[in-house]
Amino acid sequence: MTVIDKVAWIRLENGAILSSRSRGKDVYYLPGGKREPGESDLDTLSREIREELSVTIVADSAEHLGTFHAQAHGHPAGTTVRMTCYTADYRGALQPDSEIEEIAWLTYRDRDRVSPVDQLIFDHLQGTSRLR
Repeated sequence: MTVIDKVAWIRLENGAILSSRSRGKDVYYLPGGKREPGESDLDTLSREIREELSVTIVADSAEHLGTFHAQAHGHPAGTTVRMTCYTADYRGALQPDSEIEEIAWLTYRDRDRVSPVDQLIFDHLQGTSRLR
């Protein structure tokens, strides 16, 4: 079994969650990405969010929300993603950058528009009354 190790940013505002869609993709993903060798969770989170959304994560505000596992979207059966999720404040103006074509604020009604691991995260957030 192959495991893809990713770190994601959970940014909730007014009961909606920030999501992004990469160029050429048909689903939304939580902002974040794969860890590079030697990176900590926070290093990965900060680098990926800066690259994707042009904002700076406020490191001392980061809090672990949970770690979720699911079949990796667009990969062969047996390839799973382990998504380690953090909430955090940020500085700057959110805007798509790098491979990101679009950002959107999604609610639980949009659950079918996100990857399988993100669906688990949506379920968790809705179950804890954080996602409307």
